[in-house]
Formats: sequence, C-alpha cells, structure tokens
Amino acid sequence: MPEPVPPKDEGAIAPTGFGGTMDLATSDGESVEPAGGGTGPDERARSLWSDAWRDLRRNPIFIVSGLVILFLVFIAIWPQAVASGNPLSCDLAKAQEGSQPGHPFGFTSQGCDVYTRTVYGARASVTVGVCATLGVAVVGTVLGGLAGFFGGFWDSILSRITDIFFGIPVVLGGLVLLSVVTSSSVWPVVGFMVLLGWPQISRIARGSVITIKQNDFVQAARALGASNSRMMLRHVLPNAVAPVIVVATIALGTYIALEATLSFLGVGLKPPSVSWGIDISDASKFIRNAPHMLLWPAGALAITVLAFIMLGDAVRDALDPKLR
Repeated sequence: MPEPVPPKDEGAIAPTGFGGTMDLATSDGESVEPAGGGTGPDERARSLWSDAWRDLRRNPIFIVSGLVILFLVFIAIWPQAVASGNPLSCDLAKAQEGSQPGHPFGFTSQGCDVYTRTVYGARASVTVGVCATLGVAVVGTVLGGLAGFFGGFWDSILSRITDIFFGIPVVLGGLVLLSVVTSSSVWPVVGFMVLLGWPQISRIARGSVITIKQNDFVQAARALGASNSRMMLRHVLPNAVAPVIVVATIALGTYIALEATLSFLGVGLKPPSVSWGIDISDASKFIRNAPHMLLWPAGALAITVLAFIMLGDAVRDALDPKLR
C-alpha cells in the first residue's frame, strides 16, 4: 500500500550527510544563501581586470580625463562637426587680428582662423600619439617578452641593444634623423618614435615576464607538457601585460608633446600639415603683439597631454595590487 504524500507546505525531509535526516521547512530551504552574503552559485571570483574596471568607474580623475580624451578623438576623426572652416584658408587682410564674430580665437600671422586650426590640429597630435604608442607597445612587448621568457644569449644581446638606445637623446636624435625627411605626413615621425621608444617598454615587459614565469601556475603548466608558445600566450603574457599598459598609457601623452616639440623645431610635421607644434612655432615670433595666436594651440596641447597623463595615473592605481 503506497504511503501518503505529505502536503507541500508542511515541510521537507533533507539528508544531513551523516546518515540521518532533518525536517526543513520549504520556506527556509528556498531562502538559504551561501555564507558571507554571496549572490548565489553563479557568483564568480573577480579578476584583476574586473577589479580594475570597477575602481576606474569610481575614480573621478579617470572619468574626467576619459571624457576629455573621447572629445579629442571625436574632433580628430570628425573636425567638421565643430569647425566648419578650412584650416588652410587664409586672408592676409586679417593677419594677427583678435576675436571676431564667427572667429572666437582670432587669426594667425597669415590670416588663418586660429579656432579652425586648433581643432584640426588635434588630428595630427592624436594620430601620432596613438600610432606611436601602439607601435612601441607591440615591438617592446614582443622583444622584451621573448628575451625575458627564454633568457640566455638573446636576453644579453637585447639588454646591450637597449643600453645603446637609452644613450641616444630623443630630441637630438629627432633633429638628426628627421632633418633629412621631406615628407609632410605623420608616418616618419611615428617611425622615429617607435625606433627610439621601444627599449623602455621592452625592459618593463622583460622584467614582468621574468617575474611571472617563476610562479607556480607556470611551472605546473610546464610540468604538464605545455609548449612554450602556449605558456607564453595563455599564462605568462596575460599576467605580465598590466605594467606595459600603464607605461604605454602615460607615454602616449609624452609622444604627443614630443611631436609638438619636433614640429616646433621644424623637423617634425611640416606645412601644409596642421599641427599644434607648427602653430606654436609660428606664434612664438608674435607673442607680444598677438598672444592669442600662442594661447589657444598651446592650451589645447597642454590639456591633451595632461588628460593622457591623468588617465595613465588612474590606470596605474587601478592595476597596481600594492595600492589596494
């Protein structure tokens, strides 16, 4: 004869795990949560990157600098959205004149609109900074990571090569190498920055890889027969790239300032390219009679460099476990 089934609201019989049973009310069983106030079995441990993103979203410095950088990227891609004029259209009759309706920043010594040239100058600076940073990060990470992972002879060779490059003054090297270039595009400047900038990233990547490859999880992967490429791509590189990202983010603002410096000295971007460094160089001759020519491009350059440096500092604070 089958036993009667008890009503659902009377309770439930649950095993205790020690051979017996316990009476557990249905309402109590549905409200049981993991100890410590967890959200349930679907909760997962946060990684370094998720913790960093959570900290960045709460950092006002990151938010402000990120908004400034997004605006700079927007006007670099689409300058016509905020400046309808032509940066190369000039009227000598208005040379060095101040602010006028429709021309809030005044005019240059050639009668060009300062506002339009300041807006269009963001394209060259952002392009040089981003491309140079990507090139330096890729070349430096690959060379430094391989040298740190394999060590030995190639590590010694790379160390000596980086020492040679560290001994070359950046501005002096730019004056020598770029003085023979006649192109007005940004790529010779980007190539020069990658050529002299990769040793710094390479040394940082090398040290980070040497530290990571000594951890137990890398040794366990090696003991299980993982190949060098698998260990490098799956275990070492994802954990060693954080310092490279921090340094590259801060260096991006430095590369923008370096481009302006080289353009100011006449060996970087050249006319008819529109660059803040070119405008600052032209305005320096008329700083007493027309200070507005220097104020706006120099201010835009300073804000851009400061925004990227602040962004790099925020990223460094978020990715550095010692600061938690």
